[in-house]
Amino acid sequence: MLALIAGQGLLPSRLVAALEAEGREFRIYALEGFAPEIDRTVATFRLEELGSFIAGLVQGGCEAVCLAGAVRRPVIDRARVDAATHGLIVRLAGAMERGDDGTLREIVAIFEEAGLKVVGAHEIAPDLLPPTGALTRATPGPGDHADASRGEAVVAALGAADVGQACVVAGGQVLAVEAAGGTDWMIRSLMRVPEAVRREEQELLKGATLFERASEWVADVTEFLTASEPSRLPERDTALPGGGLLYKAPKPGQDRRADLPVIGPATVMLAAEAELRGIVVEAGGVMVLDLDTVLAMADAVGLFLWVRPKDGP
Repeated sequence: MLALIAGQGLLPSRLVAALEAEGREFRIYALEGFAPEIDRTVATFRLEELGSFIAGLVQGGCEAVCLAGAVRRPVIDRARVDAATHGLIVRLAGAMERGDDGTLREIVAIFEEAGLKVVGAHEIAPDLLPPTGALTRATPGPGDHADASRGEAVVAALGAADVGQACVVAGGQVLAVEAAGGTDWMIRSLMRVPEAVRREEQELLKGATLFERASEWVADVTEFLTASEPSRLPERDTALPGGGLLYKAPKPGQDRRADLPVIGPATVMLAAEAELRGIVVEAGGVMVLDLDTVLAMADAVGLFLWVRPKDGP
């Protein structure tokens, strides 16, 4: 039996579908506070009870574990740490000081020490790894090849420092790098609120109380996100050079059974809003959720998706 420890996002539901299609026995678990969007029974556990949780998995006949989905770094309440977890928490606290990659390596080691095999999401659903090459009608040009090489070097440096797995490059310039906020936040950092919306916000907030300001802000953001008029949609910051690409790859030496990078339809939408030319992912190192939809969306807006070999052109 496999324990699917699911976080947030679309990846866990994709793995559930793959496991069910295979007829494999599995159960779904989630760290408390990070419930996945899955229409299935999900048992939750606290990090402070990790030792007891793992012991329960082994006693229940579990043989393998898959970690999938987004989870923010939790705050450990040492007053709630049970006896079976005390030693593990000391290890995890030290690993957290080394960064996300160090933390994941420690978690993988803890499961393996209990006799559980850790399985990567791409091992359950191999089709999450797309074929090599330019998969869209649009294809990268010479400038994009140069930017991809630059992006690879930048992400390698970011990964070595355990910072992030993505960056945006245009004409050799690094416009943004991924950090704790994630890829979506990084892409949004390239955009600005249109002047028409900014002026309306300023007028709405004049003379308002703090509560009124918060209420107006929420209402205005909702309208902004659902607006269809081009003058009210997010737009590329004109202070930045145009074009460019998103480059995404695993960290150097990363254990690919945990936290393998992912892109999906939302990534394409944001890349289009940010007026990027395309998306480049490392072949064999980045999973693509709903590839058919991703390609259809990219073709519709003229973006390229290039699955590029490591150290490629």
